[in-house]
Amino acid sequence: MNDTARKPRVAGFALFTLAMAAVFIALGVWQLQRRVAKHELIAALTERLAAAPIALPPPARWPTLSPASDEFRRVSFTATYAPLPDAMVYSSGSAVRKDASGPGTWAFLPARLSTGEMVVIDAGFVENTMQDRSVEDRAVKKLVTGQPVALTGYLRFLEAPGWLTPGENRDKRLWFARDHLVIASSLGWGTVAPFYVDLEQPVPENGIPRPGPLDVHLKDDHLQYAITWFTLAGAVLIAFGVWVRGRRQS
Repeated sequence: MNDTARKPRVAGFALFTLAMAAVFIALGVWQLQRRVAKHELIAALTERLAAAPIALPPPARWPTLSPASDEFRRVSFTATYAPLPDAMVYSSGSAVRKDASGPGTWAFLPARLSTGEMVVIDAGFVENTMQDRSVEDRAVKKLVTGQPVALTGYLRFLEAPGWLTPGENRDKRLWFARDHLVIASSLGWGTVAPFYVDLEQPVPENGIPRPGPLDVHLKDDHLQYAITWFTLAGAVLIAFGVWVRGRRQS
């Protein structure tokens, strides 16, 4: 009777063990696939950041641009900062700017092309730990001169807020995600390009806001995760083997 009861118990535990091992192996394979994709992304971004700037794509091409094929492309163009309210976008640190590793705000301003279209410019980083509106006002006031400015920067696409992203503070014109389309709609900037431009040049005389070159240093720890999942799969199988052997000896 005991042997009869043991067989279904061992068979059930074996199926459970195989299922757990299969899940861990699948997760390990998935991490290896993500590692390959991450390496391809890093290579593509590194190539785009190192390339000479090209002319800003004409408005007719804007609907065809996408993050996969155009994020971080360097562009040069001339535009005039519009005399409209700017926006602060809070950041605890940047993954692509070595000189912005601490908290502060990014200055987002609308700029008008000679053809009339509006492009949102991330004019640079402001050391603004307390998200003080007056600090931002002083930083961007000198940029809005009414004169065309030659700009060089990188095409960027909106950052959608997550579940834990705080809501905006309309009184301070402060946001916590780089969703330039929402910002433009909220502040009455009109229709803007589907991308914004992360400014590289020019740098204001006092360096505030602080634009600058971008650098790719994305986290690449997928191999470690894959090894962890494969190790867990092996540990589960070994533990099952030890358990079966112990039952046989008893």
